[in-house]
Amino acid sequence: MSDLIVIGFNDEFKADEVLLKLAKMQKEHLVDLEDAVVVVKNHKGKLKVKQTLDLLTAGAAGGSFWGLLIGLLFLHPLLGVTVGIVSGALSGALTDIGIDDDFIRELGKTLEPGTSAIFILARKVTPDKVLEELKPFDGKVLRTSLSNVEEANLKAALAKVQTEQEVHAA
Repeated sequence: MSDLIVIGFNDEFKADEVLLKLAKMQKEHLVDLEDAVVVVKNHKGKLKVKQTLDLLTAGAAGGSFWGLLIGLLFLHPLLGVTVGIVSGALSGALTDIGIDDDFIRELGKTLEPGTSAIFILARKVTPDKVLEELKPFDGKVLRTSLSNVEEANLKAALAKVQTEQEVHAA
């Protein structure tokens, strides 16, 4: 089962930075992301949603493979690839997996102008190492599907960094 975590930032670019950090951690097998979405509310109040999972491209790639295979069986590989790409792209465009788009937009509307948030749907996380990597970004947990204890631990870890930064700044 996957866990949903939404972290907000007081900067338009922090969520993108966290996404890059998460991608690096995924390569190191510290986190297994099912989906991640960055939401930015610019200073004019306009909301921008950046999906990280491109379903149209994935569908077209998968469809072209299966279309080629079927086309080879019936001795029309070019026709098979063409039909496969079109059907794959259509199925990718009509499929909605990962984090619910309406939930993303609804929570995104609550952001203040000039801020951002990252929606993370993770299958597996190495909590101590991932939290250590995310501390410097000064995020605030907005929503989560974690248990109360896990959510409290996450909030405490992020708050600890924020107070440490305030002490060093003073």
